[in-house]
Amino acid sequence: MQRTYSLKKNAQFKYVYRRGVSGGAHEMVLLYVRSGSLKVGFSVGKKLGCAVKRNRVKRRLRAACAPLLPRMKKGLYVFIARPPAAEADFSKLCRSMQYLLRRQNLLLPQAAGQPCSGKADDAPC
Repeated sequence: MQRTYSLKKNAQFKYVYRRGVSGGAHEMVLLYVRSGSLKVGFSVGKKLGCAVKRNRVKRRLRAACAPLLPRMKKGLYVFIARPPAAEADFSKLCRSMQYLLRRQNLLLPQAAGQPCSGKADDAPC
């Protein structure tokens, strides 16, 4: 995921926490606020485990979000990992993320010939 799409400042996270619309799945929670630009942030609490586990979950969430970025509507997104995300496999995280985005109607329609991700070995959408 490119740095231009990342939510960085604590004030931005607080704004999304305060004003955001939330939706939940088993592995994560999504908070969304409409905005003029597309920014995505990830939050992983200490309940998930040591720093190694938390960083691994964050990397996997970023990787799951990267192919969806061109289809996401503009706004500020925060994905909050829940404890089951530490043990979930990558495909389960991808499905949960797509489920949350579809449920809140945050995905733009996909073009007919456009693949859902850049890699050929990824699971189909």
